[in-house]
Amino acid sequence: MSDDAALAADLADAAGQLLLRVRAEHPGIDPRELKDLGDRSAQNLLAGRLAEARPKDCILSEEAADDRRRLSADRVWIIDPLDGTREFSEGRADWAVHVALWQSGALVAGAVALPGIGTVLCTDPAPVVPAPVAGRPLRMAVSRTRPPTVADELTERMGLEPVPMGSAGYKVAAVVRGEVDLYVHAGGQYEWDSAAPVAVAWAAGLHACRLDGSPLLYNQADVLLPDLVVCREELATTVLAELARIARNDKQHMTTEVTA
Repeated sequence: MSDDAALAADLADAAGQLLLRVRAEHPGIDPRELKDLGDRSAQNLLAGRLAEARPKDCILSEEAADDRRRLSADRVWIIDPLDGTREFSEGRADWAVHVALWQSGALVAGAVALPGIGTVLCTDPAPVVPAPVAGRPLRMAVSRTRPPTVADELTERMGLEPVPMGSAGYKVAAVVRGEVDLYVHAGGQYEWDSAAPVAVAWAAGLHACRLDGSPLLYNQADVLLPDLVVCREELATTVLAELARIARNDKQHMTTEVTA
């Protein structure tokens, strides 16, 4: 295991264990207060540990002000201390902790902790994706609260079985773990929502890109990264072709409405 991958895994696991303790030690607390407490606690742990272990590196975090020095840095840790605050506050298991390292233009290490199920997925050693389940319809992870329209359209076109679940990291991890075959998102995410999960997915041999097939870029000036596809490599061509058809149909529909 590389030093950076080992550090990512250790930090994600430590933050996840801390979050479990926070939740256990505050029964009955208002969900909004629990979310805030979880975010702060995990942020403080990750930022403090990274400052000790990698003092020269920059950090991009959902829970901290954007340090623009990262744009000229060679190494940037991209972290989401608590991905899925809603699920965390509801006592569910489908939330995650993300820790990824961007270096010289690429994601080079990452880990996704799934404390609710006692699992940490890391880029090194890379996870082994289970073989598809024979006879089972293709399954797609979708948001349990706000599934995008494109996911509904793709479900109809490909005869998919939608599987609702929580955080983005948990959904990507579900593809890595073979629980589902793909995950498609549109409508708004940021770099910290996908950096670590995508790093792990790539290490596992999965396909990950934007909805239009373009590459996922990290440590950008604008950290909005609104859409994402993660799927088994053998499904990528078909999934992207169907998404392109959906996009063309939507564009034609909008044009028709404007000119009508």
